[in-house]
Amino acid sequence: MCRRATGILECRSGQLRSPLQERLNGTRSWKSGSASTPWALLCLEGCGLSQVMAFETFEIHVAERVVSVGGNPISFGARAFDVLMALAERRDRVVSKAELMDVVWPGVVVEENNLNVQIWALRRALGASAIVTVTGRGYRLVAELRKAGGPARAAAAPSERLQRRLTTILQGDVAGWARHVARDPVHAAKTWQRIRLELIERSAPAYGGRPIELTAERIQLEFASAVEAVAWSIELQNHLAERRQAADGNGLLHVRIAIAVDDVIVDDGKLVGDGVNVAADLQQSAGRDEVLITQKVRDFVESKLDAGFEPLGERLLQHTQRPIRVFRVDHRARAAVGAGLQPGALARVASIAVLPFASDSTATEAYFGGGITEEIIASLSLNHAFFVIAHSSTPRYRGVGVDLAAAAAELGVRYLVTGSVQREGARLRIRANLLAASDLRVLWHERFDGSPDDLFSFQVEIAIQVAAALAPHVQDEEVARMRKRPTASYDAYDCVLRGLGGIYQLGTAEFDQAGVMFQRAVDLDPLYAQAHAHLAWWHSLRQFEGRSPDDGSEGPLALKHGLQAMRLDSRDAWVLSVAGYMLTLQKQHAQAMELFEQALALNPSCAAAWARSGATLSYLGQADGCLRRVQRAIQLSPFDQHMFWYRTILGGGCFVGRRYAEAAGWLGKALRLNPRFNGARRVRIASLARSGELGEAQELAQEMLQECPEFSVAEFGRLSPMQPPGLDDLLLGLRQAGLPD
Repeated sequence: MCRRATGILECRSGQLRSPLQERLNGTRSWKSGSASTPWALLCLEGCGLSQVMAFETFEIHVAERVVSVGGNPISFGARAFDVLMALAERRDRVVSKAELMDVVWPGVVVEENNLNVQIWALRRALGASAIVTVTGRGYRLVAELRKAGGPARAAAAPSERLQRRLTTILQGDVAGWARHVARDPVHAAKTWQRIRLELIERSAPAYGGRPIELTAERIQLEFASAVEAVAWSIELQNHLAERRQAADGNGLLHVRIAIAVDDVIVDDGKLVGDGVNVAADLQQSAGRDEVLITQKVRDFVESKLDAGFEPLGERLLQHTQRPIRVFRVDHRARAAVGAGLQPGALARVASIAVLPFASDSTATEAYFGGGITEEIIASLSLNHAFFVIAHSSTPRYRGVGVDLAAAAAELGVRYLVTGSVQREGARLRIRANLLAASDLRVLWHERFDGSPDDLFSFQVEIAIQVAAALAPHVQDEEVARMRKRPTASYDAYDCVLRGLGGIYQLGTAEFDQAGVMFQRAVDLDPLYAQAHAHLAWWHSLRQFEGRSPDDGSEGPLALKHGLQAMRLDSRDAWVLSVAGYMLTLQKQHAQAMELFEQALALNPSCAAAWARSGATLSYLGQADGCLRRVQRAIQLSPFDQHMFWYRTILGGGCFVGRRYAEAAGWLGKALRLNPRFNGARRVRIASLARSGELGEAQELAQEMLQECPEFSVAEFGRLSPMQPPGLDDLLLGLRQAGLPD
């Protein structure tokens, strides 16, 4: 069955294929010194187009980058030619100034006057009427197109009256584009140009998509069919995911998309009205790599595409001020149905809404209250274990007297973050609370004080601390919630939660069951990055706790799953921290530190990345650096379930700094939190022995041998990631305590 009469698309069993795109995929890329790559030339070989674009008074020789008038070549600058090509390729519509500058000066901040100069040069050479200015919109090439040497063909004239029609609007952008440009403008621009040329301009027309504007900050297309709009969006996201995986995710971009079906007004190719507003508002609430659709779109496509649609509840959109039911497209969910899962189950994670922080009537507090709310949302969104409601969806809940239970129900979340900002003397006081939406229980609350002298720095630091502090409380609540559910109702996320409930009950059946749960999560969803990371962590614990078969399999399995998690989601800071630590356990410390730094650049509130990087520094003998990083982790997450491990790392840092008594103190605290953690027990044995407490060291050594009778100092030294001289000191202490060599 085909949904279009053109013969371009073929649709069978819910799958849309594009022969045109398949031909284009084999087309050679065109290279020149130009900043942009004309789409027309990209299509020449694949589509059989002429290399000459002939208009009524001039011809463009694309490959030679030459323009001729009356058979005589005329001189143009490189930028003027690029502007002309951009207009010629998009001659069926008005091209905004922003899009022209994005195409011609990618990644470069230029004044609009530069574009005006190039337009003036083109008009002087081609005639003033060749390019028209559409006030407030941009430019359009209206010269008549003809075959080379043939009669002119009238170009579509701009409409002289307003028209209405029902249509499908797709709105998107590159997530975090400003940050990409700030970090590396040249790389960001080149990557976006490839996406625009190869994945958008070349494939959208085959699905009936008409580009309206294509910039990194505003991707807008019109589709005649909602089915084709969603199908194209899925294909685009899949292509982007494949590219990220092939390149290990290094520096690649993520796109977020929203699709709406509604009545629009058409004004000379520009679309305005509710349809555009709904798509634009919805796009602002989308997460990276997401495709969000309205209920109207879902109703059109639900039975026609091989995709799942997860309901996200109603959202009050900013421009229309009316509630819209929203769905997230999950093209993997259908495959899960055969395994006994419900559509959308794989995407279900802990959902959080941060409501606007209340403030008194002064301008400073009101400004800060709005800013701190947005900063907390931004910091929480960096944690891929959560689904965070966008800032644009929560302003209606500002002020006193908000019904929190109703707000949670309307937003469809399990957790609410509330707070207030008040001035007390010369200081600002911020209170933050985490509530369980089901019964409005307070799971966590904290007070922060700071000076209003530097609002921005204070705001960012508080947001980072709040985001980090919330994470362990939400995880504990999710694990407790899962324990109340029937054990037969498994899916990938549920399995991870069940595994987390037993992962640190070392030497028990619960610990073994945790490994089973993490493996089941990976089997249910092989693309679940965090499941791979948890499984890697479990294997590493099993190996270094001395609780695994002596067949050498645990280390390679831990590394395999850690690196696979990183390949699947290289933008998840927690995942990167696990992958980094797996590399450290294989003594690849330099590569590990690169991943830790990348993780902290992505999410400065990731306590695990601070702590794991501190552990690596301790193995390298860098005591001071280790202690600073772990103390930062504890500051960010003072009630973390990993606190026993954080104290173990502090002990290790003190040990390599030859502060043996202090090391023994930290390690004793770690063992009080988790008495069966051999990682802390080994280093405490050596710390006590090296500090002269030989009797206590020998007693603790015998206790460990009862649980791990096969322990060998020499074998441990072979596996340990610690480097000399710290390793030599550690092994000496273990031998002094009487552990067998």
